This record gives sequence, structure tokens and C-alpha cells, in this order.
Amino acid sequence: MTEAGYALDSPRMSSLARPRTGRRLATSAVVWAFVAGNAALMVWLWVHGGNFSDDLTTGQLLTSLARITGLLGAYSALLQVLLLARLPAVERLFGFDRLTVWHRWNGHLCLDLILAHVVLSVWGYSLMDKISLPKEITTMLGGGVYPGMITATVGTALLIAVVVTSVVIVRRRLRYEAWYAVHLLAYAGIALAWFHQIPTGNELVLDRVAADYWRALYLGTLGLLVAFRIVGPVLNALRYRLRVAEVVAEGQGIVSLRITGRRLDRLDAHPGQFFLWRFLDRKRWWAAHPFSLSEAPDGRSLRITVKALGDFSSRLAQIAPGTRVVAEGPFGVFTTAMRRRDKIVLIAGGIGITPIRALMEDMSGDVVVIYRVVRDDDVIFRDELEELARERGITLHFVVGDHATEDGARLLSPAHLEELVPDIAERQAYVCGPPAMTEVLGRNVRRANVPRRFIHIEKFAL
Repeated sequence: MTEAGYALDSPRMSSLARPRTGRRLATSAVVWAFVAGNAALMVWLWVHGGNFSDDLTTGQLLTSLARITGLLGAYSALLQVLLLARLPAVERLFGFDRLTVWHRWNGHLCLDLILAHVVLSVWGYSLMDKISLPKEITTMLGGGVYPGMITATVGTALLIAVVVTSVVIVRRRLRYEAWYAVHLLAYAGIALAWFHQIPTGNELVLDRVAADYWRALYLGTLGLLVAFRIVGPVLNALRYRLRVAEVVAEGQGIVSLRITGRRLDRLDAHPGQFFLWRFLDRKRWWAAHPFSLSEAPDGRSLRITVKALGDFSSRLAQIAPGTRVVAEGPFGVFTTAMRRRDKIVLIAGGIGITPIRALMEDMSGDVVVIYRVVRDDDVIFRDELEELARERGITLHFVVGDHATEDGARLLSPAHLEELVPDIAERQAYVCGPPAMTEVLGRNVRRANVPRRFIHIEKFAL
């Protein structure tokens, strides 16, 4: 381990951070105003359609509530698509990790609103038609009175399947490929709902402008999805011509892939970022997986390092050099662009060392790196890490031990962090690793008196 040899020019860093922060806040305000404005407009359409009145019967009140939950549920479904549509500006603004959290919570909200819409609709119309609930359901599905009900029901079932697979305990028991395939059904569910909304939506049937506005939301979402999920990756594949150049074993179950191509400097990739990688061989062409860069990009090649944690990652060692690659990205704000303090501590757990190792090439000044593993054999890039530490004046700590043992229980606790880095409260922290580990480490860093705004966490999970 070595001591840091030089420091940043603090006034310059602060002067650069203020305008960048100001632009981010302004852009964020515009995005939130757009999201909230559309929601408010839907509420206005609902009120304008005569749904807010003192003289409504119970059935009318229930169907009125069904309409607003249906409108907001469909809108949240469109937002769900956009949250992970990989829009570069949005991803750079909020970060992929935060977007995935919002995506998860918005998914639950979307399903709750849609289920509320279904229940309130059936209940309300059964009271208005003065028939039983089962009879009303039969009428809706088979009577031809309500257009698009069959497709809406199928769409709702697909959305339920997507949300169920997103529950953590279920997600961990599914292969990534199965989870990925089920989530593609969300697009089908939203598309099927379209055939129910325009013909039966009271606010849309009676107001052509409102109907055109609703169509514009759908078409705008579709356009962005096609542009950034299909057209963009295809054009980039043709532009950069990525191929696997070499496959190198780094340790037990860990492999590095070096990927070369043309004009890679135009990717504008930075250490700490990741791509969604699609390897175009017979076994892997249909699924894209996220992996961080494990080396600072040099404009000639990109390197990723993967641990065998699932069916896909365990087979990456079998990829033949020359295999074509499609990469979407770069994504992530786990970069030096987020730096707001002179002093930095980089904390990695397990395979989370990959973006940290790349960041070490890009970080200058007073930097401390902490690498947490269970066994000494789990350390990867040891020679590279030690060489970078020597060259760049970085303090490097290897923390080895099983947290389940008595001796390992206190490793990287708040007290232990303060022993390793006595001035940790004055530092900005970057934390990366498996989800469970990063949650614990993030909490411990906060308890070591690092303000939350100076903690950046990257979880190795979707």
C-alpha cells in the first residue's frame, strides 16, 4: 500500500462542479415538470369529462374512479417503458441504478392502478346494470358491449406476470434469460391495452383532441423505444464493428473479454461505466447483459471482466475470438464526473472491483481503495491493482475474511472503516458490488459520517 502523492486543485474543481450541478438541477426540473404535467392533464381530462360531481350514484362513483385509475395506470405503463428505454440524456441525468429503482416502484404502482381500474369497473357497472359481479364479467368479456375487453384482459395478465417476476425472491429463482423474456411481454401487454382505451375511454371517446393527445403519448413512446432500443444499436453495430479479440481467464470462474472495433473513441466511454452486451453467436445473440468496463477505454479496445454467476456468465469463457458484438451504452454515472470532494474512497466488494479498477486509472489526488473479498484467492487483478496504486499514489487495502465468522464480522463496519481511513468523513465514497453487500457497505459508510450526498453506489444487478 502507498500514500497519496498529490491533490486536486480544489477551487477549480468547485468552480466546475457548480455550473454542472446547476444544469443538472435545471434539466431535472424540466423532466419532472413534464412527467407531473402530463399526470395533471389526465386528471383535468377526467374532471372535464363530468366524473367529479356531488350527485353521482354509488355505481357512477365507482366507474368514475375506475376511469382515473385507468388513465393514470396506462400513463404509468408508458413511463415504465421510458424508464429503461436507455435514453442517453435521462440516463446521464439520473443514473441507471436510480432509474431501475424507480422502474421497480413504478411497476408496482402501475399494476395497482390497473387492478383498481378492473375491480372498480366491474363493481361499478354491476351496480348500474343491477346484475351480479359474475354476470357483469361475462357481459364485459363476451357480450360485445365493451370493445377490446379480451385484449385488455390478456394485457393485464401479461403485466401481472412481469410484476410477479420482479419480486426479489422470485427473481432470484429465475434464470436471467427467463426473466428477460417475460419482461418483453410488458410491451405486448401495453400494446394490447391500447385497443381497449381509445374505443371505451369515456374521456377519449367524447373528445377528439384528448384522443389525439393520448395517441401522441403512445406514438412518442414507441418512437423513442424504436430509436434507442433498435435503430441506435443497429447503427452502432455497423459503425463500430465490435468483435471479441481475446478471452483471458483471470481466476476460478472469472474471465476477461477484450473487444476491439473501429473508432471506439467516439463511444465517449468513461471508467466506471457499463454497456449492455449482446454476443452474436447461436447461444447468446438474443439476450443483452450488463457488464462494466474493467479497464479505462483507450479508443482501441474495451475490456469487461465477468464472474460466473448464472447460465449466461458461466458460458462466456466459451465465446470464440472473432465473435461479433453489439453494445448499447455507455451507461452509468459511477464516474469521476460525479466527484465533488478532493478526497475519495473507492470501496469494492467481490466482482465489484471491475469498475473500481477502471476508475483507478482516472482518479487523481488523495484516493483510497478498499477491496473486500471472502478469501485471498478471490482477489482478481492483484498485480494490476498494486501497479496502479504505485504509479498513481493510491492507498490500497485488501480486506479478506468471511463476515459469517467471529473475526470477519467487524470487517468494514463503521469502526473498521474509520480505522482504515481515519478521515473517511471528509471523503466522497464510491461503493460497488453485489446488491446485498452494497446495501450493508452503503449503510456503514453513512454511519462512518460520510454525508449521503457524497456516497455513490453501483449495484451489480438489474
